[in-house]
Amino acid sequence: LDAPGHANYVPDMINGAAQADVGVLVISARRGEFEAGFERQGQTREHALLAKTLGIRKLIVAVNKMDEPTALDPDGKWNKQRYDTILTKLKPFLRKKCGFAVRKDCYFLPMAGITGENLKDRVSKENCSWYNGPSLLELLDTIPVSSADADAPLRVPVCLNHYFEYINS
Repeated sequence: LDAPGHANYVPDMINGAAQADVGVLVISARRGEFEAGFERQGQTREHALLAKTLGIRKLIVAVNKMDEPTALDPDGKWNKQRYDTILTKLKPFLRKKCGFAVRKDCYFLPMAGITGENLKDRVSKENCSWYNGPSLLELLDTIPVSSADADAPLRVPVCLNHYFEYINS
């Protein structure tokens, strides 16, 4: 977990990602928020690069806030054009800059976290007629993850940030 505003989240995110096989990159569909996160030095880019660098093999990209007014179409439904615009910008970055095999190892889905749509239960066709895939939890349950090699060397992430904070205080 990483979120702006708290010093512990960055080292905790790095520690957790180093041990994970699957990562969930949550991206805002709200106009201006996606663009800010995807600019150079934006957190979307930073987290995608960190995920791959730290060994995450499968990446779920959850395009959140699809129910936000700037992400709705004129009829008040989830806007496929906004979703596609985000994916059009994101996929080449994930492939070329991060090194993900996008077709094989990345999964994309729209969702609205505050209302829970497409989180546990699939989004209704009334709100999103164009998405036919699984919900986030269904996807997490079905992603194939290769089993760990029991004969491989032991890898243990070490996070020293708290140690240095203690010494410096």
